[in-house]
Amino acid sequence: MRAYLVTYAFIVISASAASIPAGTEVHVRLLTEVSSNKPSGQIVRAAVTAPVFLNGAPVISARTELVGKTADAHTAATADQGGEQPATLRINFSTIENSSGPGKPLSCVVESIDNARETVDQTGLIVGITPSQTIEARIDQGIGKLSARNSEFGQLLSGIETAMVKKVDPEIDYQPGVDLVLKLTQPLDWAPTAAAQSSVAAIEPSDALVRVVNGEPFRTVAESPPKPSDMTNLMFIGTEEQIQQAFRDAGWSASERLSENSKIETARAIIESRGYNEAPMSILLLDGRPPDLTFQKQNNTFAKRHHIRVWRRPDTFNGKPVWVAAATHDTGITFSQQSKTFTHGIDPDIDNERSKVVNDLLFTNDAHALALVDRSSIPKDASNATGDKLITDGKMAVLEF
Repeated sequence: MRAYLVTYAFIVISASAASIPAGTEVHVRLLTEVSSNKPSGQIVRAAVTAPVFLNGAPVISARTELVGKTADAHTAATADQGGEQPATLRINFSTIENSSGPGKPLSCVVESIDNARETVDQTGLIVGITPSQTIEARIDQGIGKLSARNSEFGQLLSGIETAMVKKVDPEIDYQPGVDLVLKLTQPLDWAPTAAAQSSVAAIEPSDALVRVVNGEPFRTVAESPPKPSDMTNLMFIGTEEQIQQAFRDAGWSASERLSENSKIETARAIIESRGYNEAPMSILLLDGRPPDLTFQKQNNTFAKRHHIRVWRRPDTFNGKPVWVAAATHDTGITFSQQSKTFTHGIDPDIDNERSKVVNDLLFTNDAHALALVDRSSIPKDASNATGDKLITDGKMAVLEF
């Protein structure tokens, strides 16, 4: 799912009607639960999470709400139920609401679901996982083969698995807070609210901010082995409590420390094909220090997550503490033979994750000012400690609370 940074400061939306073309993407967040376990026809509500622009001007503002219903809701079927079938679900948004007047008909499809284990086809049908292809099912199959040769040993392994691992839930179940990307399938004639203005201002004094940003370190180092890793790409100006509250409001969770227990829970999440909201992160150092704060945002799979490490800096700005952060988007997972643990691969375009964090925190209304600051001498094409590419324009996004 692609995010983008919007120039919020001093935006004024024209009241004249605009025709938003088919193919335009709209980023939204579910306000209601949807499930393949429930009959089709569930009422669904969502809110736009970042303004939609047309020819450089905002036409749909953040927090605009959409309404629709579910369709093609079918539960998963196993082989012993007459043929294995994954769960399916369709979310049809049909109305976009307008605070200054009646809503408008909307024609769109779901294009993608953020951090989901499910897939979405070209028609917007959400297709669930196939139960027999999960790791948990393959473990069951292996135990079954062992039981055929040694029933006593097979029963022992089966008992251990039952005690430690839960059965995979193959149903599609999205809670409020899940992010989707919609694509318009027909043009939308839309008249924005007259003189709607963003409450997010510029950060001043701008010249002092540029000096502070360019004085901060831009590269983290992995703890073990010590290799150059992620780049810092965000700065926060505010108290620790303000930052923690903003991430909580945005649906992000604090991470647990890396330990044997958290490693075991990570393995269980992978085997059970589910999320792990407090999953640990590997330790990256900035100026020799581990992060003071770590946050992540998952959906229903550990393999994909947004995550960010945050360090308190000795500087202040406008009398407030300064923090810098490195954010990346985990998009897949492998097992590292070197570290004997699971390792994520990331989206190489780290500017997307910078934008995701900014848009999420602005959506909460906890941040009141924003800047995007150029930095000198930032490598535009580097790699992190595990060899993943890091592609960036080198800028740092700054949020003031």
